[in-house]
Amino acid sequence: MKVEEVMTRNTVFVHDSDYMTHARQVMRDRHYRTLPVLDAKKRVIGVLTEKDILNIYSTKSNVTVEGFASEFPFVYPDMDMMQAAKLMVDAGLGRVPVIKSGQDITLAGILSIVDIFRNLKLDKIPSKKVSEIMTTDVKTCSPKDSIAKVWLNMKEMGFSGLPVVRNDELIGMVTRRNIINAGYARIEREDEQGTRSTMSPPVEKIMSAPAYFLSPEASLKEAIQAFLKLDVGRISVVNGGKLTGIVDRNDIIKAFV
Repeated sequence: MKVEEVMTRNTVFVHDSDYMTHARQVMRDRHYRTLPVLDAKKRVIGVLTEKDILNIYSTKSNVTVEGFASEFPFVYPDMDMMQAAKLMVDAGLGRVPVIKSGQDITLAGILSIVDIFRNLKLDKIPSKKVSEIMTTDVKTCSPKDSIAKVWLNMKEMGFSGLPVVRNDELIGMVTRRNIINAGYARIEREDEQGTRSTMSPPVEKIMSAPAYFLSPEASLKEAIQAFLKLDVGRISVVNGGKLTGIVDRNDIIKAFV
């Protein structure tokens, strides 16, 4: 199956001259984790991710998108869908711009992991269990941890979300999206309410709850269905009431490619 058969054509994007505050608002309103960045000639010059949004020095600075855009893998409309999926996994991106060609880098559409999930052939899904692909060394946080502390830990460890645990019980998940949507972007400096990191609210104020989870015995097909239904980037794995792992969208794609 070709990328052009599954990609979204009418895509939302930002310009390199737009303010980061505008880009953040678009991400919030549209619930996107990644946005293509276009220049004045409508060429795709990069992507803006949630991580980029959270890395701006202060939410009150009139900084533009230019300079914060990240590199992205080149994906074309006539490329095989699974080849594109591999490039996305290697780049650690859940959504990528689709450019018209190597010579014409204007925007043709957007391809997401969700688009790929929706178009996977059921008979091609590997007969694996979640336990075979999950990450078992799970980093967690407490609901009483400050948002500033958790974001800094997420940034240092390279994670986009952490399970929230209280008395060894999984109670929720905190993600970059939660932080952005709640207005605590760049909270180690200053959030939109002027709160300094020393005054940062606890994670329980913004975490997603109740906690979604899968059994380690769940099949890849069941995991894919859960991701499509919940529209999340990662799901905790619980066995006998105990958190034993975490699985994200890229883990599932890796099982295919």
